[in-house]
Amino acid sequence: MKKMFLFIALFVVSLGTTAQKTADYSAVDNKIGQIPDSLTQSTQSIARFINSNFSSQNDKVRAVYCWVAKNIQYDVKNMFAVNFYENEQEIIDKTLKTRKGVCMGYAVLFSDIANKTGIKSYVVDGYTKQNGKVDYVPHAWVVAKVDSNWHLFDPTWGAGYVSNSKFTRQLNNVYFKIKPEEMIKSHMPFDPIWQLLNFTVSNEEFNQDKTTENTKKLFFNFNDSIANYENQSKTEQLTAATRRLEKNGVSNSILFDRYQYNKREIEYLINKQYSEIFNKAVSDYNEGIRALNEFTDYRNKQFTPAKPDPLIKLMLENAENSLEKSKSAIAGINTADASVKMSVNQLKLSIDDAYKQLNEQKVFLAKYLSTGKLFRKSLFYKYTWMGMPLN
Repeated sequence: MKKMFLFIALFVVSLGTTAQKTADYSAVDNKIGQIPDSLTQSTQSIARFINSNFSSQNDKVRAVYCWVAKNIQYDVKNMFAVNFYENEQEIIDKTLKTRKGVCMGYAVLFSDIANKTGIKSYVVDGYTKQNGKVDYVPHAWVVAKVDSNWHLFDPTWGAGYVSNSKFTRQLNNVYFKIKPEEMIKSHMPFDPIWQLLNFTVSNEEFNQDKTTENTKKLFFNFNDSIANYENQSKTEQLTAATRRLEKNGVSNSILFDRYQYNKREIEYLINKQYSEIFNKAVSDYNEGIRALNEFTDYRNKQFTPAKPDPLIKLMLENAENSLEKSKSAIAGINTADASVKMSVNQLKLSIDDAYKQLNEQKVFLAKYLSTGKLFRKSLFYKYTWMGMPLN
């Protein structure tokens, strides 16, 4: 949370003159201020009010920013208890109920309302610089796509300031659609994709106040990168974000902590994915065994009551198809987790045993189908001569 000192206040005024200096949001702010309290108990009802009173995306996102900044009290007692890994719905519910929160509460609440008004929004986590010094307490803010363009918002810093351990509410328009080249002076996302810059600033440069655009760097198309991000699975998103974080420099403790967390989370997600694949493979295996046992029971009853040949053949085909699905699924599991590997190996052995029985039944069925119908019954009996099998 931003600490307020006299020279910081002057800096804010100066910064404000470069961002939104001519914008007049009084009409939007007044209208969202009239929302009945009964409609502010959920993000869905807040979004519904915004959609029914504003038509443009710009007015809608302004209404979201204004309502969150003006109605949520900064929780000074818990200002250092930022938890990026808490359940987002729980954060939303708690923030709406208490009307208090830290940066995650502001950001998650803003993002959820915006998304429900039809404005695509994401919570951005990272760290900040205040009073010329890097703050190693993590922070969260927001990016939202308004009228086809991505913009940055910090509803926490836009809500007011803390001085002498007391929060003073004061709407600050500087952090409403703040330009990326201004935001990067004080806000560094863990994933540089959310800098919204074509020439990204490294963590080391941020620490050294070297945030001026450097066109000698490799051009970074953040729009294409975000579009690609949106089409990725959660595991792919986190893997790509971690790769970008590493490339941008793990130069301090907060970055190292995030990097290590990401690596653990990726491993967890991969193992979770493998567990889901394994569980589905077990389900397919069990279905194959069920179908195989059904055929075996039917054979033991000498194929009575009678069924057409194609249906008898289908019984084994169903068993084989299920076993094949199971076998193919576990072939794609490649993990270092010892318990998962042990379970996979056990299932492989069970599948191999099932295939042995399946192949025996297929041999019998092939012989049965190729035998004339008058002589098929004899196949269910074992004939021997002097101890030697005749069939």
